[in-house]
Amino acid sequence: MSSIAAPPRLLVVDDDIGTIRLLSSILKDVGEVFFAASGTDAITMVRDQRPDLILLDAEMPGMDGFAVCAAIKSDPNFADLPILFVTAHTDVEIETTALELGAVDFITKPLSPAIVKARVKTHLALKQRTDELLRLASVDGLTGIANRRTFDTSLDHEWRRACRSKSPVSLLMIDVDYFKRFNDHYGHQAGDECLRAIASTLADISQRPGEVVARYGGEEFAVILPACDRATAMKFAEKLRAGVADLHIPHVASDVSTEVTISIGVASLMLDCVTFGTDHPGWTGPCPTVHTCRDGSMTLIAVADRALYEAKRAGRNRVACAAVMDAASSPAPADA
Repeated sequence: MSSIAAPPRLLVVDDDIGTIRLLSSILKDVGEVFFAASGTDAITMVRDQRPDLILLDAEMPGMDGFAVCAAIKSDPNFADLPILFVTAHTDVEIETTALELGAVDFITKPLSPAIVKARVKTHLALKQRTDELLRLASVDGLTGIANRRTFDTSLDHEWRRACRSKSPVSLLMIDVDYFKRFNDHYGHQAGDECLRAIASTLADISQRPGEVVARYGGEEFAVILPACDRATAMKFAEKLRAGVADLHIPHVASDVSTEVTISIGVASLMLDCVTFGTDHPGWTGPCPTVHTCRDGSMTLIAVADRALYEAKRAGRNRVACAAVMDAASSPAPADA
């Protein structure tokens, strides 16, 4: 990875081209500046461009700055995005309203270049620290990949996106074969090193945008594959299985190989109830709408767990895909 951090992205939202030009000139050395001339354009650009900070005009025709701020803050993905209001008003009530909506600061007109720069830099520094804390909270301490909390959030997000776009989403549940025996034979330090090596391999292979590799718990990992159908997910899972086998980590206590291996369960669900219903061949699990769409991600986990159980029952060191069946989870084989 490059050690050079990308410059911060600053979105200026104002219907006055003169103010846009002035702020762009003041902040050109602080970060990459882009702009929107209306509230609706601003919301679109926030989702597409993902700025690090917004300078928002309070008064604009149509959708004013307060409505824009409220809309942005209502999206959990941007709840922590710093918004600085730029306004000629010094009214306490207006400032209070903006702060209650989630704004972090005010810059009053006429603009002072020194004050604009200082406040923008201050809030960028605060955001950087917040982002780092969030990153640390989202990473598994042993392996350096996503933790269970991040996995749960990411799967729910991808499930909801699949519901909106009617596209498939696949999930791989991965278990290290006979890992308890590995720990007993080689020791827990070697076990930790083994898990780190496997996590690194899974992450190196999973490079497509949106793919999430997470430590699900203990020696179990999970991979979320957005916009990925069953056939593609099966091929990808086999690539992961082969990648771990290529590490050639000795495991003399295993019944399946003299080296460390993994078993993978694959589940793929696609929502298109109006057109296809649950008989569509892309399905490998029951229709989640018998519960709610929010429960769909739990259904996907249950089906993937069932597939992992089938892979273990069939001899381990293999990939299995669950057939259409009850998603109720089954107990894993003993001595997993």
